[in-house]
Amino acid sequence: MAGDNPVQTLDADTLGRGAIALSFAQHVLTLDVTEGVVVGVLGAWGSGKTSFVNLARPEFERGGITVVDFNPWMFSGAEQLVESFFIELAAQLRIRAGLEEIGKGIEEYGERFSGLSRLPLIGPFLEAGGDAAALVGKILQRRKEGIGGRRTKLRTALVNYGKPIVVVVDDIDRLSSSEIRDVFKLVRLTASFPNIIYIVAFDRLRVETALGEEGVPGREYLEKILQVAIDLPAIPSDVLNRQIFAALDAALSDIEKPGDIDQQAWPDIFMEIVRPLVRHMRDVRRYAAAVRGTVLALEGQIALADVLGLEAIRVFLPDVFRDLHGAVDGLTTTAPGFSMPSEEGPELKAQVEGLIRAGKARENVVRNMVVRLFPAAVRHIGGSNFGADWQNRWLRERRVAREDVLRLYLERVAGEGLQAFNRAERAWALMGDRRALDQYLRSIAPGQQEDVIGALEVYQDQFRPEHIVPGTIVLLNLLPDLPERQKGFFDFGTAMVVTRVTYRLLKSLGDPVAVEAAVRTILPELTTLSAKDELITDVGHRENQGHKLVSEAAALEFEKEWRDQVRAAPIEKLLLEKDLLKVLFITKRDSGPTEPPLTVSDDRRMTLGLLKGAKQDVKTQTLGNRAVRLSPRLEWDVLVKIYGDEATLKHRLDELKATAPDGVDELIALTDKYAGGWRPTRDE
Repeated sequence: MAGDNPVQTLDADTLGRGAIALSFAQHVLTLDVTEGVVVGVLGAWGSGKTSFVNLARPEFERGGITVVDFNPWMFSGAEQLVESFFIELAAQLRIRAGLEEIGKGIEEYGERFSGLSRLPLIGPFLEAGGDAAALVGKILQRRKEGIGGRRTKLRTALVNYGKPIVVVVDDIDRLSSSEIRDVFKLVRLTASFPNIIYIVAFDRLRVETALGEEGVPGREYLEKILQVAIDLPAIPSDVLNRQIFAALDAALSDIEKPGDIDQQAWPDIFMEIVRPLVRHMRDVRRYAAAVRGTVLALEGQIALADVLGLEAIRVFLPDVFRDLHGAVDGLTTTAPGFSMPSEEGPELKAQVEGLIRAGKARENVVRNMVVRLFPAAVRHIGGSNFGADWQNRWLRERRVAREDVLRLYLERVAGEGLQAFNRAERAWALMGDRRALDQYLRSIAPGQQEDVIGALEVYQDQFRPEHIVPGTIVLLNLLPDLPERQKGFFDFGTAMVVTRVTYRLLKSLGDPVAVEAAVRTILPELTTLSAKDELITDVGHRENQGHKLVSEAAALEFEKEWRDQVRAAPIEKLLLEKDLLKVLFITKRDSGPTEPPLTVSDDRRMTLGLLKGAKQDVKTQTLGNRAVRLSPRLEWDVLVKIYGDEATLKHRLDELKATAPDGVDELIALTDKYAGGWRPTRDE
């Protein structure tokens, strides 16, 4: 069934109401219609009243019964409604063989109740052209004849016709209260004509409320009009469930990337969020249509079960959905470490409680939404605490419990963090293929590579032995090419972002012997001394640096072999090192008494390279002031240790200045300050 269209044929009767509709039609045809009859088809809005009447039509038609329709929802205002009622019935009857006289009689009878201002302009039976003044005169003349004569004439025509005429009046419950009253006045006005069967379809509660506004109880009013009424049977729960599933399957069947459905989460989301909000087939169609559009737009970037739950909220609880935007923090902020929830500010709890209140009569559904979709928020409504360690899992599973995933759903724009994760997901799939992983990471814009690598931590509990060697080689070889970005006080440096991932890769092996074997395989494949040092430091035993993933003997062996490589490296290779200062300093600092001394080349390129590596921009901030200043500093003491003494360092600086290198005037000026004895104070 497409859109909100009612059932037209028995083949489309998914609710199994065909037999009931047939029985209904047969019963109507047995009624005494000598003075007319009004039959009610009663059901809640959207419960399938129109479809039910459509299923009964074939039985009327088999009996040679004429069925005409009037939909009052297409007209507005009392005058237009009255005029249209008679005009539309007359128009449909006059074009049918044998009913021309009855159509004309209804037209003339209705003119008594119609305003003159619109009558000549409405209805397909009115002939185009003609003299308007003559037509108005004709109407006035007929009115002088009186209503009694026209009524008698119409009754005679209906009796002579000899067969019932069924008039279907649908969508009454869509009208305003005053329009509902007008429709039932019209039905009463014509209900006593012989052989006229009115089938009026409406929501009993809605109509009784509207009719009761006249001062007479609405139910009593209806009882005076309806001779027969059928209440549509409720849709069995299992039938409606099947219809929801079928509609969702149809809506999503041709979508290329609908997203994964969590078979563990979906049953609870369906039974506690979706199902309580879907009442009838119109709801089913509305819901499925909404889901299709949203899933198409999201392209599988959010867990499908979560989307299905939130779409039910969006369609059926719009007030709650509106407030979701203001409750993102309350829904997604995890518990602060080991602190008790009472130690948090009240804002997060207030957001969640306000969201639940917005559900009004459906508070239980909103509460279920919090429990099933937003675990971080359940502590605010008496549930368990979920800490920050859950965030990676929610991101990996693309759950809306993660803030950036929820914002993608609400705003349809992926934030930088989620974009990085999307790329990291592709990188993760390539982790075991060294060449493919390297090509993919290098294809990402340089400014985004660091975030993508950092997002790989999400998969740390899924690292496998086949990922370790290729993944570590690619990441450490990429490290020298990553641009350093401006960092906040608490941001990790670029090297740490990379080594946090490589450390977790190696740690996943668990066994020191396995880690040592992996390191021996990885080291020869690393292209820079800096990358090798990062790996050796991570697995080794250096104080406050190493994670002791290998034995101490193996760590010392790796370090010594690395220092030998530094001393043997030609200047051209050393100058390619991003962390040249660090490489030479560690070699100088850690060399044992039996090792050859480190000789620093007097090549001016080496001097300039070390100076550039020694310059840093230090962040300073005055107490009570938000402004952050960047102040240039020089690692002077490190340079002195590398060269052996300050005199040698100054001599090399003098040699460099003598060549007047271009573009380093500020750096030379800074070195001159240090060489002259200046040192920064705490306030500088």
